[in-house]
Amino acid sequence: MENKTNTWKLKEIILAAMICIVFGVVYLAGVYLASMIAGVLTPFGLSPLGNELVFGVWFMAATLSGYILQKPGAAIVSEVIASVIEVLLGNWFGPLVIVAGIIQGAGAELAFAAGRYRKFDGLVMYLAAAGACVTSFCWSFIRSGYGKFSVSFLVMLFVVRLASSLLFSGLVCKAAGDGLAKMGLLKGYGLGKNHA
Repeated sequence: MENKTNTWKLKEIILAAMICIVFGVVYLAGVYLASMIAGVLTPFGLSPLGNELVFGVWFMAATLSGYILQKPGAAIVSEVIASVIEVLLGNWFGPLVIVAGIIQGAGAELAFAAGRYRKFDGLVMYLAAAGACVTSFCWSFIRSGYGKFSVSFLVMLFVVRLASSLLFSGLVCKAAGDGLAKMGLLKGYGLGKNHA
């Protein structure tokens, strides 16, 4: 029972906004956590892994919104708004975080679009997480100078980011959405209708 309409109801806008606010805070906390991990790994020459270990957290607004709302644009819009909130809360990377949000959200959105917004299951969630991972990694290559790393180190960074993405934005977000739906809290949303 897919929701094919592009029109958003007020309650869908409110839920998306709530998800964005929560993850705007989570995203900023992730920045501090990644910095601490990077600091610990610096003596071993592995500081870039600090970000990669938690990178999947930064796609969660996109995949969770896309999964719950099941509407075109939900993933990218939610990711961008969560990024704006993160910047307003004080992310020191500033407006470039919003650019990253657009790129990450687009990667997740592509996976939902590939299924024509009709299929919402574990596979699609993992594909959305992987899509955000790939687009964000391309952005990191350009923005963060990943081209200076050896091929083997790049592969390691990508594999760690992909694992983080599949865990946080795939598995955790699917479980969270399914849990909310089973509790009856999403009756008026795409995911809730599919669990009815």
